[in-house]
Amino acid sequence: MRISVRGKNLEVTNALRQQAEKKLSKLDRYLDQDTEAQVTFSVERESHIVEVTIRLNGYLLRGEEATNDMYASIDLVIDKLERQLRKYKTKLSRKIKSQGLKDLIAKYPDEVEEKPELVRTKRFPIKPMPVEEAIMQMNMLGHSFFVFSNAESEQVNVVYRRKDGNYGLIEPEI
Repeated sequence: MRISVRGKNLEVTNALRQQAEKKLSKLDRYLDQDTEAQVTFSVERESHIVEVTIRLNGYLLRGEEATNDMYASIDLVIDKLERQLRKYKTKLSRKIKSQGLKDLIAKYPDEVEEKPELVRTKRFPIKPMPVEEAIMQMNMLGHSFFVFSNAESEQVNVVYRRKDGNYGLIEPEI
């Protein structure tokens, strides 16, 4: 596996690089030699964040963990990726066992996972309101996003809660 390590607003030490490479080598049994893995280390406030992205047969496996210790974050993200890889390989092997390999390649050339389906449609009235009121409504409902009609622009917008605790606004571009 080819591993590229980089730091975002952080100097990556040799010890940190070696630890990441050592832990990622656990995943070699699931992956080919030409597989690429990108590791990004960053620190925000007191959180040590490790992001790992692995390109695999046209799919992306991604894991992100944040703790107070960079080495603990590495361990947690590797565990998460290992679970994802086992799930991916199990689904692939089940399809291969249930059908011949040639049939599988002909039928699913780029598809490995089942596609999610729409299971619920929800309708609700949208009343015009300012962004601040929409954020308040979202917090009162306990949701992570809220769809509303922006009173200023008279367009449908979405406010959402970001991982860092702040809020984001999605506006359509005309």
